[in-house]
Amino acid sequence: MKIERVSWLIDGLRVIGEVYIPAASALPNPGLIICHGIPGKVKDPNDPGYPLLAERFCRMGFTVLIFNFRGAGLSEGNFAILGWTRDLEGALDYFNRRPEVDPLKIFLMGFSGGAAVSIYVAAQHPEIAGLVSCAAPADFKDLSTEEGAQNFLAYAREVGIIKNEKFPSSLKEWQEGFRIVKPLEKVTKIPPRPLLIIHGTEDDVVEMVSARDLYARVQGKAELFIIEGAGHRLRLEEKAIAKAQEWLKKVAFRENDTLGSI
Repeated sequence: MKIERVSWLIDGLRVIGEVYIPAASALPNPGLIICHGIPGKVKDPNDPGYPLLAERFCRMGFTVLIFNFRGAGLSEGNFAILGWTRDLEGALDYFNRRPEVDPLKIFLMGFSGGAAVSIYVAAQHPEIAGLVSCAAPADFKDLSTEEGAQNFLAYAREVGIIKNEKFPSSLKEWQEGFRIVKPLEKVTKIPPRPLLIIHGTEDDVVEMVSARDLYARVQGKAELFIIEGAGHRLRLEEKAIAKAQEWLKKVAFRENDTLGSI
């Protein structure tokens, strides 16, 4: 496979990513954009990160894009949930212009906060072919109070996704973004496009009821996959990734019998 460092500008900020292109494939390929969640306080030295995940899906035949949302990794800016939605829209626009990507077969796969953002963006963009949502919150009710918002703001500063001590200029506007993005209100706009909801029974960050609430809101027009004993970091759960691979293979390659054995 070929790996290429890429970037794009959104709101005057440079967002950094990588594109993984399958070797010896008939172009264009189905595309997959993988969206990370809110970083944790401590990085696991044994965690291979998102590049390994990108390689895994690339070997299936996807052209894969991973990137850092604003405030994270090498990308510029400070964390704001609405800013993250614009970063993903920028990723989608960039991906649409890649000759290696079939614009009719672009899928999203998001984790936690990245899953919430993916649901929001998929609801706004019918050209997105389908979505894998992993450990997504149904809402951000913990941030609805000033105390909750202040606590999460402090957390964002601690993990380094907010670097400017004067950001945000308005706590109320920053907080309002979470109400706007609320997945429970947006998820109904995704079906009849394919939607896979994955959650672990031992998730100590986002309660499992979020997955059931999202599934109920689309009236069963999705696939719900609950993993017994799994925690919040589903990208490190083999059952979660294997399920995502199986599901994406089915929905992305179903019109091409020659790719059925990938």
